[in-house]
Formats: sequence, structure tokens, C-alpha cells
Amino acid sequence: MLSDDFLYQLKQSNRIDSVMSSYVNLHRRGRNYVCLCPFHSEKTPSCTVYTDTDSFYCFGCGAGGDVIAFIRRIENLEYIEAVKFLAERAGIPMPEDAKDNEYSRLKTKILEINRSAARFFYNSLLSKNNEKALRYLASRGLSPNTIKKYGIGYAPNNWDSLKTHLLSQGYSEEELLAAAVCTRGRNGGIYDLFRDRIMFPIIDLRGNVIAFGGRIIDGSGPKYLNSPDTPVFKKSRNLFSLNFAKGAKSERLILAEGYMDVISINQAGFENVVATLGTALTSEQARLMAQYAKEVIIAYDSDGAGQQATHRAINILGQAGINTKIIKMEGAKDPDEYIKKYGAIRFKVLLENSGGAIAFELEKCRAGIDIETETGKVEYLKRCVQVLADISSPIEREVYISKICSEQNVSKEIIKAQTEALIKKRINTEKKLETTAIFSRAQTQDKINPEAMKFLKESKAEAGLIAYLFFNPDKLDYVLSKLPPEKFVTSFNKKVYEKLANIIKNSHDFSLSSLNSEFDVDEMGKISEIIVKNKDIAISEKEADDYINVLLGHKNNNAANSDLSDEDFINLVNEIKKSQHKMKGDFYE
Repeated sequence: MLSDDFLYQLKQSNRIDSVMSSYVNLHRRGRNYVCLCPFHSEKTPSCTVYTDTDSFYCFGCGAGGDVIAFIRRIENLEYIEAVKFLAERAGIPMPEDAKDNEYSRLKTKILEINRSAARFFYNSLLSKNNEKALRYLASRGLSPNTIKKYGIGYAPNNWDSLKTHLLSQGYSEEELLAAAVCTRGRNGGIYDLFRDRIMFPIIDLRGNVIAFGGRIIDGSGPKYLNSPDTPVFKKSRNLFSLNFAKGAKSERLILAEGYMDVISINQAGFENVVATLGTALTSEQARLMAQYAKEVIIAYDSDGAGQQATHRAINILGQAGINTKIIKMEGAKDPDEYIKKYGAIRFKVLLENSGGAIAFELEKCRAGIDIETETGKVEYLKRCVQVLADISSPIEREVYISKICSEQNVSKEIIKAQTEALIKKRINTEKKLETTAIFSRAQTQDKINPEAMKFLKESKAEAGLIAYLFFNPDKLDYVLSKLPPEKFVTSFNKKVYEKLANIIKNSHDFSLSSLNSEFDVDEMGKISEIIVKNKDIAISEKEADDYINVLLGHKNNNAANSDLSDEDFINLVNEIKKSQHKMKGDFYE
């Protein structure tokens, strides 16, 4: 267990607003900060950073905790890994007795295996026996410096070359399977996952090799084969070449479709280019890009599939609050081919003249329509209204309305009225959906504390006591003398109560950070919710007694209806107080 002194030094050197500002744009609101939550897509900030408790909480998705919990969640790290991350950030040496858990040790082992595998693939590429792979890369126009920069390699056309190499280095078969560099066959044996493929190491922002992408040179099989998810790799949360793009002095990212496009664009002198990893763009990847850029230029293939992917990416990037532009390539099917045919300077001009997402969507409205006919013109304008209603800026919307009406010689007032009517309809629909979602969440079982809905009044009282002790740790003996842990009704709150009591007893500098080693990130979010929702109530000792009485009276009132409103809950508390001849008065004064 990490000492109080070390955790205190770690927190003081990594204030949560300073750390979070490296990932999100914080805006001052009173003594606190707000931001768009990096853990779910939203257009209005619902995440608050509390400077007095060095914690954060998102009212939209429930993510929360201290700076360690934030790093655990956003970097996808285990507890001790997040502590090491923050210690390195602040230049603080880790205590000698800090222990990694088994899962953390496995992740460390997988990273070692991946690095060794990447070195093996790179050396295999340079071997005289694999000239075919080098000839292929030369035919694609890649220079030796680019091959070295990206660590591009070759997986030999054998079933067990890598396996034999890694086993000779002392790794076990189970570790090779966990790293997903090998897979198990029908007969129970294991063999190399990648064979006879050009290999692209996927490197995270800390320089770790976390996965691989393999491109077939010839023969049968899928064109690209990508590593499956492992303890160190989630394809939906990572981007190829972001380790290079993050260092580019630009607030713009280029989003390409695949490995070769990215490498070709980078070789042409554009460091700020990334690609998804064998999947369509995800909201997690969009939020990741939002940490490094305000604008994304989509440079997908010019074919039908690429245009469909562009349309989808526009929506996802927009939800992440990113300004989006699209390059329009003519004479080439993808950026790799365009650069080879026309050069880096022409590609730069293409980037600088890239059009906005709205212009792209309006252009698509013409697809399959003869706007010279009355029917076609009406259909085109109907499609345009759908796009115009998506524009949040009134000024920008006005500009595009004027442009379309001028081009089509139609009344501006009519198109504007149609657009505003559609916006109003969408707002009403969104309000109904939001109301339904809120009601649905209220009726949905709490995944962290599933017993809460069954014992509504008890779980509320438990949460009140937890918050009371958090803000009044000196009252622990008083509360414990009246309410031992076994009197708690819900298992999760009981665990929090027990851990909280134990930490307060044995710690001279208790804080939210003290709970990190005992709970996962979702549980830390739930604890943060309890603290945030009781933060400004200033629970008194009398109110703490009321909470205690609710729990002491649980067995006598177990048959009561659990679907209680707050008002019913207060009335029940008062009844319990009267029956036990305790202090009188309302639950909340």
C-alpha cells in the first residue's frame, strides 16, 4: 500500500486541473472548472472539476474521481500504472515497496513481447531471405528512413518463426496468446498470427508497441489483418501514428483511411496525420483527436465507400466538437496515389483548399437528382433543408441559406421558414428523448449498486453517511459506535463504508485518492457521485443520526414499498425517529 506522504506529494505535484487541461479545454466557472466530458460525446459541458477536493465528476455519464482515477480511465491503466504515470510526469521516484498486481504485471509482459516481436519483424525485413518484402515497400515509394521511422517489418512465411523466437527468450505460450501475437489451433497447439505480411507496429503516446497491423503481399487471405483487443490495446480507443502527430505544431489533424496513406502523407512532410485501426471511426477516437486538434481534415478514399465513411465521420467528429473539412481529390483514388502522381506541394494546396463539412453535405444533396426539373429541384431543396437544420451557428446557417436560394432562384424566406420549423421539431423531439432517457435511467438498475433500487430509502441514508464521514472524518468513532458496517443494507455502500472507516483510522491525510487502490474506475465514479451530490448540503450530526436511524430501522420496515419519492423518504425517517423517541423535526431543515 502506498504511503500517505507519497500520495500527498503525488497529488500536490499533479493538480487535477493541470493534468486534465492536457486532455480537455477547461473553462472557469466560479472556483471550479467545466469541460466537455472526454468519456462520452456531448455538445454542452457536463463535467465539473472541483479544485477544493481535487476531483472531477461528469453529470452526464457518471465518470468521476481524483487525478489518479482520471488517468486510469483516460489512459486505460491499472491503479499502480496510473500512479507511475503521474509520478514520472512530476519527476517523483516510486516507493520501493510499490507492488504491481497480477493484471498489471501481465500488461507489462505483453508490452515486452510486443517490443521484441516488432524488433523481430524489423530484422526479418532486412534479412537477405526476404527481398520480396523490401521490393514491395520500394514499389510503394517508401524510403529507408520512413521504414525505420515507423519500424515497418515483415512476418516470415512460416507457422512458428515468431513463436520459436519468443519462447527462446523465456516467454510462455500463455503469454504469447495473451499478447495476441500467436493464436491457438484446432489441435490445441499455437502458431504465429501474422505470416507473410508487411508489419506495421502500432505505438501509443508513451512509445509502447501495443499492437500490429499486417498487410498481405500476395496470395489469399484478408488484405489487412489487425491485432485483436488485448489488455494493452483497444482498437476503438487508439489511432495509428498519433505518437508522431501529437508532436506536430498544428491545431489540425489529417484523418486518413489506412496505414499506407498515413505513412505516405507523413513521408511527404505532414506529421499531423492519423488513421483508425481497421474499424470505422469511433466516438472514443474522435474524443481522442479533440485532445490534440480543433480541426480535422478528412482525407478518405474518393470511392463510394470512402465517401460513405466521410459522411459518418463528419457526424462523429461534430459530436466531439471538432471543426471538420474534407479534401476533394481528383485524378487519384486515395492520398497515397495522389502524392505519387502530383507531389507534396499539390497535396498541400489540396489541404489548404479543403471544403467545410457543410459544403460537402450540400454537394451530396445533388446525388442522383436532375435539378433542372421541378421535381428534382424540390427534392434537392428538401435535402438541403435537412443539412441546414444541422448548422448550429445562426450566422453560418444564414450564409448557406442565402447561397442556396441565390443559386436556385427561390425565396429565402420560404427556405428559412422550413429550416427553422425543422430545427424546432428536432428540439422538441430531443427534449422528449431526453425526458424518456432520464426516466429510463431512473428505472434502470444501478450497475454499481444494483440493490439501491430495491432499498431506496436505505441506500440514500447510506450515501448520506458516507458523505458525512468523507467531509467529517473526525466523526468516525461516533458513527461507528452507533452503526457497525453489518447494519448497511446494500453491498457496495457497505464496502465503501468499511474501506472509508479503515482508511480514516489508519491515515493522517485522508482524501479521495486513498480509495483508488480499493475500487475500479466505475466504482470511483459512483463514490464521486455520492460526494458531489452531498457536497454543498453540510450534513449535520443530527442529520447523520437520522440516516443512522433509517438503517437501524431497516428490518422493521423491510416490507415497505421501495419505490419512494424523496418526500415519502423524509416522512418515513420522521416516523422512525418518533418510534424510537429520537429528536424531532424534518429530515432536511
